[in-house]
Parts: sequence; structure tokens; C-alpha cells
Amino acid sequence: MFLPRIYPITDPRLTKLSHAEQVKRLIDGGAQMIQLREKYGSPKDFYELAKEAIKIARPSSVRIIINDRVDIALAAGAGGVHLGQDDLPPARAREILGENAIIGFSTHNPEQAARAVKLPIDYLAIGPVFATATKENAEEPLGIEGVKRVREAIGNFPMVAIGGITFENFREIISAGANSVAIINNLLFDPASITKNMKKFSI
Repeated sequence: MFLPRIYPITDPRLTKLSHAEQVKRLIDGGAQMIQLREKYGSPKDFYELAKEAIKIARPSSVRIIINDRVDIALAAGAGGVHLGQDDLPPARAREILGENAIIGFSTHNPEQAARAVKLPIDYLAIGPVFATATKENAEEPLGIEGVKRVREAIGNFPMVAIGGITFENFREIISAGANSVAIINNLLFDPASITKNMKKFSI
């Protein structure tokens, strides 16, 4: 599948903006695929927020990916779901969401990544590359060399790198083998600058 070089993830903890408003500003900055992450709200609230964000994204053909929740992805009509190691198995998510859904899967080392390419997923995420404050109980950082080892383990399989990615280091991560980088804090830290920050990453 095609992976945009920059893969933004919304996070209401970093800004008082709704998921929908974050999506709007990210799209204005050129985002092509956006993941909605909601770890603390109720499923009902997340469903309503996701529907609103998807409505905003639809005219631009931007795919909205739901973090963790296959049920919400299905109910809200999202473009797909991103699953963690402890979430619903990708094979079951594929059965529920269908062949056209985008399914991503988190991995944390070359061994997990090598196993993941055999699953019915469209891309895998690897991380954290560097230390990050936006993920609780994060695994040990892989570093640039870890990204290279994962690329060697998975061949040409689509890969997103995540964790501690900034304006200063994202190009090096892509050069190490990532097709795309998932970014949270460096896009959202200043709500007034989200669109500008997205454009800055896209240069």
C-alpha cells in the first residue's frame, strides 16, 4: 500500500482541540492519512468524535484510521484500524472490517516485525525509535540502527516508524528504511501551529 511520508496521530491530551478540529488543521497542512487516538474517553464519545472527524476528512479523501478499536472503526465508517500487540488479532479485524480496510499493527523489535508481515495487515509500525512522552509504558527505544535491522527483517513490507520523532530526525529515520513516520507531539504541541507544523514536515 501507499504510505504517506508523514502519518499524524491526534491526541486530545496535548491540545484542547477536538479530534475533528485537529483533523481539519492537519488536512489543511497536507495530511493524507490520520490516526485518531483516544485512550481516556468513553466508547460512545469516541464513536461520536470519530464520526465528526471522518465527515471532515471525506471531501479531501483523507483516510481516518482508528487506534485500537475495531468496533468504532466499523461503526463510524473509518478507513481502517491500527492494532497493538494486545488488541484484537489482525485476522479477526480483517474479517470484521473487510478487504478494503487499512489495518496497521504495532511491533517493537525485528522479531515481532518479521512475524507481522505474515499477518493480514497493510503496514506495520515499529517503535519507539527514540524515547517518547506520549506513550505510557513504552518499550526500549530502537534507535536508527534498530530501524535498519527491522527493514532487513521485513524486506519491502510497508513500515511506519514511531516514537520521539521530530523535525530534526525524521529524515534520518526515513533514510534508515521507514516508509513513513508517525508524529504526535511535534505536530500538536502548539494548537495554533498545527497546520504550519504539518507543512514543515512535508517539505
